[in-house]
Amino acid sequence: MAMQDLTKIAPTDTTTPQDAASILDVSNLRTYFYTDEGVVRAVDGINYSVAPGETLGIVGESGSGKTVAALSLMRLIEDPARIVSGEIKFDGRDIVTMSLEELRKVRGAGIAMVFQDPMTSLNPVLKIARQLVETMVVHGRLTEEQALDRAIKLLGRMGITAPERAVDSYPHQFSGGMRQRVMLAMGFSNEPQLLIADEPTTALDVTIQAQILELIVELNRDFKTAIVLISHNLGVIASVCSRVVVMYAGEVVEEGPTDKILADPRHPYTWALINAVPRIDRHVPGQRRLVTIEGAPPDPLNLPAGCRFAARCPFRIEKCEQHPELLEISPGRKSRCWVTQAGQDLPPPETSRDAPAEAKARTGGHHGETVIKRGERLLELRNVVKHFPLPKTTLFGKQKWVHAINGVSLDVAQGETVGLVGESGCGKSTLARVVARIHEPTSGSVMFHGQDIARASQAQIRPLRRRMQMVFQDPYASLNPRMTVGDILGEPLRFHEITQSEKETRERIAELLDVVGLTPKAATRYPHEFSGGQRQRISIARALSVRPDFIIADEPISALDVNIQAQIINLLIDLQERFGLTYLFIAHDLAVVRHISDRVVVLYLGSVMEIAPADTLFAEPLHPYTRYLISAVPIPDATIEAARQRLPLQGEPPSTVDPPSGCPFRTRCPIAQAICAQVMPPVAEVRPSHFVACHFPGQF
Repeated sequence: MAMQDLTKIAPTDTTTPQDAASILDVSNLRTYFYTDEGVVRAVDGINYSVAPGETLGIVGESGSGKTVAALSLMRLIEDPARIVSGEIKFDGRDIVTMSLEELRKVRGAGIAMVFQDPMTSLNPVLKIARQLVETMVVHGRLTEEQALDRAIKLLGRMGITAPERAVDSYPHQFSGGMRQRVMLAMGFSNEPQLLIADEPTTALDVTIQAQILELIVELNRDFKTAIVLISHNLGVIASVCSRVVVMYAGEVVEEGPTDKILADPRHPYTWALINAVPRIDRHVPGQRRLVTIEGAPPDPLNLPAGCRFAARCPFRIEKCEQHPELLEISPGRKSRCWVTQAGQDLPPPETSRDAPAEAKARTGGHHGETVIKRGERLLELRNVVKHFPLPKTTLFGKQKWVHAINGVSLDVAQGETVGLVGESGCGKSTLARVVARIHEPTSGSVMFHGQDIARASQAQIRPLRRRMQMVFQDPYASLNPRMTVGDILGEPLRFHEITQSEKETRERIAELLDVVGLTPKAATRYPHEFSGGQRQRISIARALSVRPDFIIADEPISALDVNIQAQIINLLIDLQERFGLTYLFIAHDLAVVRHISDRVVVLYLGSVMEIAPADTLFAEPLHPYTRYLISAVPIPDATIEAARQRLPLQGEPPSTVDPPSGCPFRTRCPIAQAICAQVMPPVAEVRPSHFVACHFPGQF
């Protein structure tokens, strides 16, 4: 919708009392969970405020209390949780003591909330029009006809094409990004004074994330709505929020302007979070290991009496045995740290750590295998195609196909890490499954260790299975919940006859657990008894159990916290240096891909757009799509984010059932010409080791 149309859906009264210091005041809020095991102090005495029209970010690891604090603002918590003390003053009225009738008037009209997964918030059996209209009519401000008209205009303002048709669609007919736009339309439908956005972009592609964040910034500017944005992604916070609150173990540990906190953190936890994040704009060759926070957050059932971060803090002092208060350390900045409250500066971050000595000592094969010579081809793909048939809708209807992979050619050298990036639906995971022969390719060859496995029988593939393993995105879904970790790791050892006795199997299991940083006691426990990061370590141990040369890591860190991501990345790097492993690393986080990869392959709609050494590709991308991808990645530096001119990639990828002719990216490309619709550009080497599929490489 054009900007001049904005007045048609602008708030009827956007004025806010200028003398009011804040629209939201949270004072000494405590929300506890009363469980059979004891009392979980999820939110334990937090204080913060939000000014009219302000954007406030709340960050922290899983379990820090971010979401519980947000749900408490609207009293959306349920048993066994209870708000046990504190005030939540919204526009001068305390939400904690409101009647249900008063609370209903505040929800939606005064405060709205957008959740991480819009599919769980939208009713799957109701059309979008019904849900939007109902949201507006229930507050009695509009008739159904007025509400429908406003719904259409809101959807248009949110960037949904043909909104008059979109309102008659069901949620499942939209992509994830479009569903989140619908949720934002719903959130703004009653002109709220405050919008709470709980991880609104976590499940989205980087390009769609950039669109949603830009939309949130515009809505904040145009509607003067205050926004509380909850995220574990510091880049997201830097691109949207003017002020940030950092939570740890139910407490606020730091608060202040986003630019100052990200540039000069005054709490060790914030310092560690910032330095655990690989940055797409900074990479020093040879510095591969990330800074990580050792240990785990404290048990919420048994919180320490002193500083709750002390057990993990590299700067702790004797006084940390006492509990620090959140105090102002400079104008507009607060910190809960004895060290910085005393005026001591935190040192510059440790940007790299050497791999352990034992890792460096073994850079070849493991357990008596031959040392791998880096540079020899391990995997060769030639013109790989994979199409999936769609069910026919009529008896004599034409067979339709999903064009998942379209003529991909790629070499992977032994000991190399090749990153695979692209939006959802571009074919990354399908290509990984074709390489692993989970899917048989429609055509083309897949040479692994010199043998074409594209058409090989299962009997022929079986000896090669142990040399190629996969690590999946969701470790819980890939680990049998009814088996102990020992059984999970022992199964492939017995199947491939790697161990010859139970004693040898137990010894090998203990060795595997040690390699991935777990104790031998883990063998007797079940997957549900571990955290997400620990489960991913178990998945990696299972992959290592058969002594592979090649590991396909399909989004292995996307579901993990920043610090756990850094730990898993360091583990993968250590294992590669120790055992000479080769990785095909699939991820949507381009900063992580740059950090871990030697070369990067960019896929779009099943076709290769660009292949280049990682540093070359990120420093000077030659394909327009690659430039858009890199531009969309938020950088955890508010000063840089404020000065960046982001390239807005509009729309979403075309259908894989009916892909465009010629170059698949031409429908979204700003420099597309007639030839782009007629001829698919070949993947050509335009510079040494830099391959691009574009008729006009480097011209955008």
